[in-house]
Amino acid sequence: MNANQINQQQLLRNEKDPLTHTPVHLLSLDQVGKHYGNIVALTDVTMAVDNGRVTCVLGDNGAGKSTLIKIIAGLHRHDEGTLTVMGAERKFDSPRDALDVGIATVYQDLAVVPLMPIWRNFFLGSELTVGFGPFKRMDVQTMKDITKKELADMGIDLRDVEQPVGQLSGGERQCVAIARAVHFGAKVLILDEPTAALGVKQSGVVLRYILQARDRGLGVVFITHNPHHAFPVGDRFLLLKRGRSIGYYEKKDITLEELTAQMAGGAELTELAHELEALGGHGDVVKEVQAEVAGTSSQRLA
Repeated sequence: MNANQINQQQLLRNEKDPLTHTPVHLLSLDQVGKHYGNIVALTDVTMAVDNGRVTCVLGDNGAGKSTLIKIIAGLHRHDEGTLTVMGAERKFDSPRDALDVGIATVYQDLAVVPLMPIWRNFFLGSELTVGFGPFKRMDVQTMKDITKKELADMGIDLRDVEQPVGQLSGGERQCVAIARAVHFGAKVLILDEPTAALGVKQSGVVLRYILQARDRGLGVVFITHNPHHAFPVGDRFLLLKRGRSIGYYEKKDITLEELTAQMAGGAELTELAHELEALGGHGDVVKEVQAEVAGTSSQRLA
């Protein structure tokens, strides 16, 4: 283990409530794994999520990020290890079980209906009503007021909550989904690649709202393959590769360059640099890859 890497078992043992002597983490995973028949999708993954902190889970396609999300969100049960919520060991049978203990997931494709107005999407499935029996009806004005206030509290300034969600930009849709999760009592907010399909400016907007969710006391799990998006907002970084953890770091113990090199891997970068040179790649691109190789090599020597 790298000297700067978090000692995962020590992390889980040390952070105890002094009165009850139970873990104070909102959510913790200890050597969690998942098998699909003979296929090992995830194995020996340990991480912790705390109030007011952002835990970034990084990895390329096939690294195990989606499997990890499904376990935490209650879509799939883990086969190995322990998942603990506020000191109590849990095995979720459904996403409703996860929601009931305050774990909300905002998926990459978002659960919104494009033609419905913003306020309808905000309360979709949880509509407020007034009246009784056959006279019961939706409390439209209250839902509009709450939607506008919650979005404003998150720093989202929309002209009209009556406009269809489909008219919003990708970043604004992500932010509506985040605000909705916060309003309905999420303690742990899981964000599945929220910046993957966004441009530079919209990605920056989403990252700002991630920090605002953190500042409101939520524990945020930010799933991404982009270290340049993770590093500015993250407090801890879990790196996955082929279903295994290859590193778990506090922000003070790793730089952006080291994080990028860890994700890419020195051998793969060296091979890529040679291929680009052989194919007559642009000099600046080759130099950039070679610089990453040098960063990886120096990290190993350290």
